[in-house]
Amino acid sequence: MLLPTTNLDRLLGDKTAKSLAKNLGLKTVADLLQHYPRRYSSRGEPTPISEIPIGESVTIIADVVDVYERRMKGKSGSILEVKLTDGHGFVTATFFNQSWRATKLRTGVRGLWAGKIGRYNGKLQLSHPDYELFGDEIEDDVAKAWAELPIPIYPASSTCTTWMIQRAVKVILDVLEPIKDEVPKELVEKHELLNLEDALRKIHQPANMGDWMAARDTLRYHEAFMLQATLLKRRVENQHQQSAVREAKENGYLTQFDKTLPFTLTNGQVNVGNEISKDLVSGHPMNRLLQGEVGSGKTLVAVRAMLAVADSEGQSALLAPTEVLAAQHYRSIEKTLGAELAKKLGLTLLTGQLSTSDRKSAMLAMVSGTAQIVVGTHALIADKVEFLDLGLIVIDEQHRFGVEQREALRLKGKQPPHVLTMTATPIPRTLAVTVFGDLDVSVLSELPQGRQAITSHVITDDQPQLVARVWQRVAEEVSQGRQAFVVCPRIDDADDGAELLLTGGIPEEQEFVEGEELTPPKPKRPLAAAISVTQSLKQNAELKNLRIEVLHGRQSSDEKADVMNRFTNKEIDVLVSTTVIEVGVDVPNATTMVILDADRFGVSQLHQLRGRVGRGGLPGLCLMLTSAAEGSLALERVKAVADTTDGFKLSEIDLELRREGDVLGATQSGGRSSLRLLRVLQDSRLIQDVRVEVAEIFQVDPTLEKHPLVAETLIQLDKARQDFLAKA
Repeated sequence: MLLPTTNLDRLLGDKTAKSLAKNLGLKTVADLLQHYPRRYSSRGEPTPISEIPIGESVTIIADVVDVYERRMKGKSGSILEVKLTDGHGFVTATFFNQSWRATKLRTGVRGLWAGKIGRYNGKLQLSHPDYELFGDEIEDDVAKAWAELPIPIYPASSTCTTWMIQRAVKVILDVLEPIKDEVPKELVEKHELLNLEDALRKIHQPANMGDWMAARDTLRYHEAFMLQATLLKRRVENQHQQSAVREAKENGYLTQFDKTLPFTLTNGQVNVGNEISKDLVSGHPMNRLLQGEVGSGKTLVAVRAMLAVADSEGQSALLAPTEVLAAQHYRSIEKTLGAELAKKLGLTLLTGQLSTSDRKSAMLAMVSGTAQIVVGTHALIADKVEFLDLGLIVIDEQHRFGVEQREALRLKGKQPPHVLTMTATPIPRTLAVTVFGDLDVSVLSELPQGRQAITSHVITDDQPQLVARVWQRVAEEVSQGRQAFVVCPRIDDADDGAELLLTGGIPEEQEFVEGEELTPPKPKRPLAAAISVTQSLKQNAELKNLRIEVLHGRQSSDEKADVMNRFTNKEIDVLVSTTVIEVGVDVPNATTMVILDADRFGVSQLHQLRGRVGRGGLPGLCLMLTSAAEGSLALERVKAVADTTDGFKLSEIDLELRREGDVLGATQSGGRSSLRLLRVLQDSRLIQDVRVEVAEIFQVDPTLEKHPLVAETLIQLDKARQDFLAKA
C-alpha cells in the first residue's frame, strides 16, 4: 500500500521516535501505521491478573483499591504502594520516592498499567509501571459508550508502552494526508471493503468492535492483493527469461542409466521425473521443490535430472550443507552411476578442506566443462569458482542454506539455471511460498520397500527413571548387534552451540513475537556437549565395554570420514555427534537415535535427525530428551515432532510456531514476519482467491497501464524483496 515514508522523528518528539525505532523497529509513518493492535480490550472487561505469568511484560486494566506510603527501612526515602484489582486478582504497583503520584492515584480510579510482573513477599508486584488513567466526570450514556470503546493493545515492550504507541498513532492520523487505494474499485465493491484510509483509522481508533473487524478484513485483503501482485509481476517477468533447453538424448546418458537400474522406479519417482523433464525443456528456468520423506528416493530423481542436463552438454551442481554429506553424496552418486559412467561425466567433489592441488584440479574440470556433475559444499559459492555451462542446481536440505547463498550459486550460470530443491520438511518461508503459489512442488509420498516406521518419545528432565532407561535401551539395541546415535547441540563445554555455523549451515532462529523479549530461557543445566557426553557415556555402567566415538564439525575431513567409515562398518557401537549427521548419513544398522536437549533444535532438524534410523529394514526408535518447561513453545515443538512423521504437517506446525519470515525478502523464518495481519495457513483460501483475481488483472493488463496505482506501489517496494522468486 502507498503509505507515507516520512521519518517519525519529523512528526513525533525525538524521544518517542527513538524509542519506537530502538524497541520496535518503527522508523517511518508507514511502519507505525502498519504496526496494528494485537488485540482489543474494553474498560468494562479487564484482563485477568490471575493469569499473568511471572517475569512477563504486561498491560492490564485495573482499579485502584488502596494507596499506602511508607518509609524505606535503613535508608532515606519512601515507597508508594498502589493496590490494584481487575476483579480477578490483585497486584501492587510500587513507586520509589514518588509520593506526588498519590494525588491522582486515588481509590476507585481506573487505568491502563504496564510493566514487568514480579513477586515480592509472596505477592504480585509491578515495579515503577507506566500507566494511563481514565477520565471520571462523564454522563451515564457517555460513560457506557466510553466503557465499551475498544482499547487497542499494541505489540509493545516494557520501555515502549501500548499507550505511547496509541499517542504516536493519534498524532500521525491527525496530520495524515489522503491515502490512495491501490485495490481496484470493482474489487473493493465486490468484497465490501472499506477504503484504505478508513480502514487504517478504524483499526487504530475503532468506535466499536465492528469497526476494527471490518478494518482488519480490508487490510488483510490489501496484504494478500499486493503480495500476489508482486509475485505475479515477477512471474510475468520470468516468462521472458530464457533458459537453455535441457533434453535427454535418445540412447544418451539417462537412457543408459535407466537400463542399468537393478530395480523399478516407484510411481512417484516416475511422475516427478516427468514433471522435471517438462521444466527442463520449457526454455524457462525451473524453480521446483521436491519434498519427500527421508529415504523416499529424492537423490535418485535428482541424478536422473542431472543426466538429462549432461545429455545437453550442460553441467549440474549438487549443493550439500556439510562435508560429510557432500562426500557421501559423491560416493553414492559414483556407486549409482557406476565407475565407467561416473568417469565419462567427470564426477567431481569440491569442498573447503580439499588439498590445494585437488581443489585446483576440481576447479579446472568445472571451468573447462569436463566435470558435468559436481558435488560440493559452500565451496561451490566461492568467487573464484566458475562453470562452463551451469544448467542445473540441486540443493539438498534447503533449510541449511540462506537465501543469499542459494542465489550466489544461481548467478554462476551464463543463462539462468534450473533449480531443484530437495527437502523432507520445507522451512516455514518455503511452505508459505507454496501457499502463495509461486513455487512448483513435487511430492514423493512412497517409501522404498523395507523401510520401517520410527517410534518417537519425549522424555523430560523431571522423569529421572525414564532418563536412566534411555541408556538401558541403547545397551539393549547394541546387544542385538545394532547401533545408536547420540546427538548433542554443542561440541564442547566452551562453545555456544553453534555447530550449524561451523558446518556452514544456518541456525533456525528463535521465534520473534513483537513486544516480547528475545532472550531464550536459560536451561536448567549446561547444554549437552558431544565431547564431554562421549566421556560420560564411556563411564556409564549401562554402556561399559561398548565402542563409543565422537563426530563433530571441528574435526578434519579425514577424521570425519574415518569415523563415519568405521561406524558404517559396524566398528563403532554408539556415535556421539552434533548436527553433522543431520542429513544424508545412511547407516542401515543404526536403529536408535537419542537427541539430548531436543528443544534446542528446530522442527526440520529434529525430523532430519530422526530420519537417520530405521533405514535398514529394522524398526527405528527416537528418544528426545529435554529440559523445556511444561506448556512452553519449545516443548510443544518437540512433542509435535514426536507425534507425526509427515514432513508437510511438521512444516505447517513449524510455520505456526516460527512464522514465515519475510515472504518477499531474505529472512527465511523465525525473524519478524513481513505479513502484518495475513496468516498463511488460516488465510490460505483468501490467498488463493486473491491470486485468481490478480491473475485476471495481469492477463488483460500485463504492463499495469490501466492500474497505475498498483504499478506505483510495486515500484516503491524494496528491490531486494522483489528478488524473491529468483532466490526462493
